[in-house]
Amino acid sequence: MRSRHITASVIAATVLAATVPGAPAHAAASTFTVDLATSTGALRYGATGFLYGLGDEGIPNETMLAALKPQVTAQKAPDGLQHPNGDALKIAPMFKRAGGREIQIYMQDVYEQWPYENLGLTDYLAKVDTMTRKVVADPYRGSYVYVPFNEPDQIWYSGNLAGLEADWKTVFQKIRSIDATARIAGPNFAGYRSADLRAFLTYARDNNVLPDVMTWHELGDDFYTSWQQHYDDYRAIETSLGITKRPISINEYARSSGDLGVPGNLVQYVAKFENSKVDGCLAYWTTAGGLNDLVTHNNQATGAWWLYKWYGDLTGNTVAVTPPSASGSLQGLAAVDAAKKQARVILGGNNPATGTYDTNVLVKGLPSYLGTTVHATVWGVDASGTNASSGPYVVKEGDFTAANGQVTVPLTGLKGQSAYQVIVTPNSDLAAASTSRYEAEYAALSGTAKVTYGANTGYSGTYFTEGYGASTTASTNFVVTAPADGYYNLALRYSAGPYTGAPATRSIRLRVNGTDLTDVSLPGTTDWNTWKTATTKVYLPAGINRIDYHAFATDDRDAANLDYLDVAATTGTVAAYEAESSANTLSGTAVVVSDTAASGGRYVGWVGAGAANTLRFNGVNAPAAGRYRLVVGYANAEVVGEHDYNTNIVDRYAEISVNGGAAKKVLFRNTLAWTSYWTAVVDVDLTAGANTITFGNASTGFAPNIDRIQVAAVLG
Repeated sequence: MRSRHITASVIAATVLAATVPGAPAHAAASTFTVDLATSTGALRYGATGFLYGLGDEGIPNETMLAALKPQVTAQKAPDGLQHPNGDALKIAPMFKRAGGREIQIYMQDVYEQWPYENLGLTDYLAKVDTMTRKVVADPYRGSYVYVPFNEPDQIWYSGNLAGLEADWKTVFQKIRSIDATARIAGPNFAGYRSADLRAFLTYARDNNVLPDVMTWHELGDDFYTSWQQHYDDYRAIETSLGITKRPISINEYARSSGDLGVPGNLVQYVAKFENSKVDGCLAYWTTAGGLNDLVTHNNQATGAWWLYKWYGDLTGNTVAVTPPSASGSLQGLAAVDAAKKQARVILGGNNPATGTYDTNVLVKGLPSYLGTTVHATVWGVDASGTNASSGPYVVKEGDFTAANGQVTVPLTGLKGQSAYQVIVTPNSDLAAASTSRYEAEYAALSGTAKVTYGANTGYSGTYFTEGYGASTTASTNFVVTAPADGYYNLALRYSAGPYTGAPATRSIRLRVNGTDLTDVSLPGTTDWNTWKTATTKVYLPAGINRIDYHAFATDDRDAANLDYLDVAATTGTVAAYEAESSANTLSGTAVVVSDTAASGGRYVGWVGAGAANTLRFNGVNAPAAGRYRLVVGYANAEVVGEHDYNTNIVDRYAEISVNGGAAKKVLFRNTLAWTSYWTAVVDVDLTAGANTITFGNASTGFAPNIDRIQVAAVLG
C-alpha cells in the first residue's frame, strides 16, 4: 500500500501513456545491443513478485502462477483486518506448490484502517507476538519474511526517524525472541531515501538489528531515470558502513496509473530488476487475487501476463544488454542457454505510447553452437487492459548470416505499449512459426528432455525435443490458451522409431494443469524422421492451461521425440443443469431470484450463512463412474468495508458435496458485479447414473449466487 490518497476515478481510468523520457512517436531506428558472450549471471526471475496478487487458495488459478516461475509475494498479516483476503499463511500452500520462494508478511496489515491506526507500541507489540507465534507454528515457516513496518516514513514516523529506529529495534527483538531464525525485512520506505537509509542502517548496525532483506518502494516517475542511481547508492552505503551485502526487494513497484497491465512499461521494471539481480513485487493498486492485473476472470491472461511468462521462459544465464539509452524508455533483457542452443531477448517501451518506433536488435558474441547463420523468430504481445489477451503473435521470422560473430534483426513499427520477444536458434527451421501451433523446442523442458538441433528431418519449426529414452524425468510442458470452457483435441506430433529394448508402440503420460490424466499411446514410426500424430480429447477450462507430456517408465516404453502440439476446439457431451430447476432441492434460506443476466433468467441465492441453507442438484447423470469437470456458473460481487483506492472484494466460497460425501471447500473469485456471471471449473468424482451435488456454506458467510452447473467427462 501507499500513503498517497488515490481516487476511485484514477484507478478506473483508462491506462495512461507512460511519462518516461523517450523518442518522438516515430524516429530513426535505434540500436538495441545484446552481447551473448558477456554473461551477467544466473537468472533470478526476481521481478515476478506480487503485493496482494494472491487472494485466496485457488485465486488466481495455480496454473497462472506456475508458468511465471514466481519468486516472491507480499501478503497481509495472519488474520489481518486491512483487507478481506490475501492472508500470507492461507495462500502459502498454493504459492509453494507453484514454485514460489519467499512470502513477505506485511505485519501492520493486521490493522483495519488506512493509514494504519496508531494505538501505541504496546498494542502493536501484542499483535506482533500473536502473529509471530502463528508463523512459527506454520508448516511453511522457513519461507516467510517478516516486514514489521510499511512506509514508516509516511505512516506513524513521518519526520521522526529516531522514533522509527527505536521502535524498529524493539519490534525486531520481539520477533527474534519468539522466532530465533526469523528473516526480517525493512525499513520499507515509500521511496528511495538515501540520507535516511544511511542513518537507519548505521543505527541498525550499531544495535545489531540489521534487516536481513533491504526493502523500499519504487512507485514514481523517477524509477525510469534513477533506478541505477538508487541501486548503486544503496550498495555504496552498505560498503561504507561495513555491512555485508543484503538481498534487495522492491516489494512495491509500478505507478498508480499507466503501468499495471501494460507490457511495454513493465518490461522496463523487469529488465532493470533482473539486471540488478533484485526482487520486486507489483504494486497493489486494484483488486486482490489477480496477480496485479496479469490475470482476469479465473485463469485468463492479460497481455502483461505473457510478458512475465516470457520472462519465466528464459533459461541459462543472462547476458549483457545495452539499450539505446540507459535511462530511456526502450529497455530489455536477454539470456542464452548453451544446453538448449537458444538465445532469447525481451524488449519494449516507447514514449508517447500511441506512437510506433523502429529498432535494430544487434546480437553479437554469437557462440559457435548457433552456427554462422541463425534463425530468429520475433513475437509480440499487446496491452489488453484488464481484458483477456488474444496472446502473442508473430512479428517477423527469418534467417540471418553472421558477420564478425554478430547479426542484426531489424524491427519496424513496434508499438509503445507492447512487448516483444526474439528467439535465436541455429538455422534449422523447416516450417514457419504459427500462433496456433506450440513447438516443443520452445516449450519449458525439465529432466532429461533436450533440444539438440541435429541432423534429423521432417520436423516442424526449428527442431524438436528428445531425451525420453531410458528416462523417468523428461518433460515437455506446453502453456496453451483455451478460448472458452470446452473440449479440445490435443494433437501431439511425435516420432517413435526403432529403439533397442523398446516396444513398437510407445506411450507417454499426459498431465494437465498439474494432474496426470492418462497415458497416450504412440504407435511406432518407421524411423526417427517419420512423424505421426496422437490425439487426446480433453475438457479444458477457459484461459491458460499447462499441457505436460512426461516420461514415466523405468524402461524405454516412452522413448519418443516430440515435435509440436496443436490444440483445436471440438465437440463433446456436456450436460447442463439450471440452479432454479424444480428438480433441485432448496433448503433453508436458499431461494430462486430473477435476473435477466443469468442463464434462463434466474439464479439461486442466499445459499450458506449456516449449514441448513443449501442448494442440491438432483439427477446429475454420469454415463460411467469417474472424474468429471463441474463447471459452475456464478456471480459474486460482495465487498466489505472501504479503502482509499483498493476495492475490498470478498472471494466467497462454497462447500460442495457429491452424493452426501465429504464437502470440498471451493473459493470463487469475485466477479465485480452481481450481474456478471463467470465460470469456475472444479473436478468431482461421480458414480455411474444419477448423482446429487450440494452447494452450501456452513460458516457465517454466503456461497456465491449459483446460476447453473455443467458436467463433462475430463477425457472425451
